Amino acid sequence: MTVEAFAKRYGPWALIAGASEGIGEAFARELARRGSNLVLVARRREPLEATARKIAEAGGIQVRCIPLDLARADAAAVLAQELADLDVGLVVYNAALAPTGEFLKIPLAEQLSAIDVNTRGPLALAHHFGERMAVRGSGGIILLSSLTAFQGSPFVATYGATKSFLLTFAEGLWFELAPRGVDVLAVCAGATRTPHYLAHYTKRAPGELDPDPVAREALARLGRGPFMIPGRFNRFASQLMRRLLSRRLTIRIMGGQTRHLATRP
Repeated sequence: MTVEAFAKRYGPWALIAGASEGIGEAFARELARRGSNLVLVARRREPLEATARKIAEAGGIQVRCIPLDLARADAAAVLAQELADLDVGLVVYNAALAPTGEFLKIPLAEQLSAIDVNTRGPLALAHHFGERMAVRGSGGIILLSSLTAFQGSPFVATYGATKSFLLTFAEGLWFELAPRGVDVLAVCAGATRTPHYLAHYTKRAPGELDPDPVAREALARLGRGPFMIPGRFNRFASQLMRRLLSRRLTIRIMGGQTRHLATRP
């Protein structure tokens, strides 16, 4: 898709939730290259504003920052009010909380916060901005899921379950909203070298990617199906595990990859 066609379908403004670093920051850079004005949302003000400055310095687009904890029950209402004057044609929901460790040892409040950020947040934003896009007859919604969506994931069980929700949610919206001109895509990313990943996952995973190719591949696939998996190795491994291996064995393999997360820091 040409830059002009992308701007016509998904412009003039893009909202990125979880934009201060990692995949969210990569989406911001890629969308800026496509000429989209940006609304960047994240909980931590300082890294969010630093990211916004770097992108704005490149010139050519407008950038707004909204520091906001997306675990708040009124987060979507706050964004709806803040952005009432903007024509948002693309929403990228990258924000996530990932409690790690044995399920029974992770505080319940932490896991409920993950549900708020990872499921209620994207649902509420998709509802509000999806309605606006449907009225105008064009737009896109990208929800960051994960390879953990395809099977139970020991020691990140709640996180994996929220990513399963995002995958099936996006698939349903893809069918519902396509006739209204709104493209919906779940991005089932594998291990990605974000600051959070590098700080918490000492065991390297096969098929690791940098954030930039994840964002590029996702934007290239928008409008071409309900979900995508970035990276050739990840696509191959996912197909192999889903089609040839039993679900029980797949969960055990996953548990072997995540067992080092059982001990909380």
